[in-house]
Amino acid sequence: MSNSIPAIEAIERAEKRHELPMFRAGDTIRVHALISEGNKERIQVFEGVCIHRKRGGGRGSFTVRKVSSSHGVGVERVWPDNSPRVTKVELVTRGKVRRAKLYYLRELRGNAARITSKLGNYGTILARQSEKQEQAKTAQAQSSVEAAADAKAAAAKAEAAKAAKAAQD
Repeated sequence: MSNSIPAIEAIERAEKRHELPMFRAGDTIRVHALISEGNKERIQVFEGVCIHRKRGGGRGSFTVRKVSSSHGVGVERVWPDNSPRVTKVELVTRGKVRRAKLYYLRELRGNAARITSKLGNYGTILARQSEKQEQAKTAQAQSSVEAAADAKAAAAKAEAAKAAKAAQD
């Protein structure tokens, strides 16, 4: 997003959802999606493994894969992070994986497609990491604001020096 237009970035920041849980590829999640059937709307729950997560600010998305129990057919759905159709995302279990994209699960069947659960305080570690990232962002923003203020002060000082020199002449 460094090459984006500042106005677009501001709109994306304003529209960004903050209630999504911290999840990544390999985690089992439950997505509550709003489905419209005719003139009625209802919430349908889709539970599966997150196989892909694209983080793009307001343009991010995630892919969830589940295998239907009756037919054994894999179903994947992609949702934008900021979709109004997604009412809630719940984290069911954390998965222990070494890859960011789990497309290889498409070819696996049965027990080979299982992902082992991650044990321990993984959630608190992720929360600490996100806090550190936020602190770094705010520190960077403050330093850029301070640098801009210093530049303005230096420009004002130079202008005052010019005015004083012109007054002496």
